[in-house]
Amino acid sequence: MSSSFNGSSFTDRVVVVTGAGRGLGRSHAIEFARRGAQVVVNDLGGAVDGTGSGTTAQTVVDEIRAMGGEASANTDTVTTQEGAAAIIGSAVENYGRVDILVNNAGILRDKTFANITVENFRAVLDVHLMGSVFVTKAAWPVMRNNNWGRVVFTSSGSGIFGHFGQSNYAAAKMGLIGLMNVLALEGESKGIKVNTLAPGAITRMTETLHDPNRRGSPEQVSPAVLYLCSDDAPQGIILQAADGRFSRIRVEVGEAMDLGPDVTFEDLVSARHELGLD
Repeated sequence: MSSSFNGSSFTDRVVVVTGAGRGLGRSHAIEFARRGAQVVVNDLGGAVDGTGSGTTAQTVVDEIRAMGGEASANTDTVTTQEGAAAIIGSAVENYGRVDILVNNAGILRDKTFANITVENFRAVLDVHLMGSVFVTKAAWPVMRNNNWGRVVFTSSGSGIFGHFGQSNYAAAKMGLIGLMNVLALEGESKGIKVNTLAPGAITRMTETLHDPNRRGSPEQVSPAVLYLCSDDAPQGIILQAADGRFSRIRVEVGEAMDLGPDVTFEDLVSARHELGLD
């Protein structure tokens, strides 16, 4: 990496990482702290399905402090406006502001669509999608006032391309991409860069998915998050990171075919091959 790259150091940046008690979030928090950031480690410490609580946030804080970094623990929930306000409030109280927000908190409640309950569908949306909305909404005015900010949403290849038994998870993960598209436009004039990570790694949440393509460690994903939060960050992109491999995911529109002002259903059926619809 070039030594002239502006984003190689995060000295004195204030970073909030949700769901940072284990897995990807823990790795992100440690890497930010290693480069001089002051990190709020948020995590309820519960099970994969979101139930229960624990001390995982404090454990990560202890790790960071042991290596000479600065961090504080937060155990508020992302699923309410009050909890989200408390997460961002802890950053402002401890460090004076918030510069970077990594929305990483997530749960799994996998069932086929035929068998999933509305309660479990909504629970996953509440954490992944609405949790990201609430925490970003709380951080947004702080970043606007400072004319600088970085927001990362965490999507997934399972959401973008589909994965059997994850309709709730996929719906939430695609919703985050739409949210990013709008906030990237709205944040531009205030120096706020908004991007989306599509990670892949073996973690507590993914070890039961039986996906032969999922491999690698959280530490191989975190460089992508740091890049998306750097001074030279892009705007409004989806960056896939897994097993040391990185690629940009794009949403593209195919070439249009003009079927005329009097187009009929039969015309469209006849053109389906040329349009790639069959």
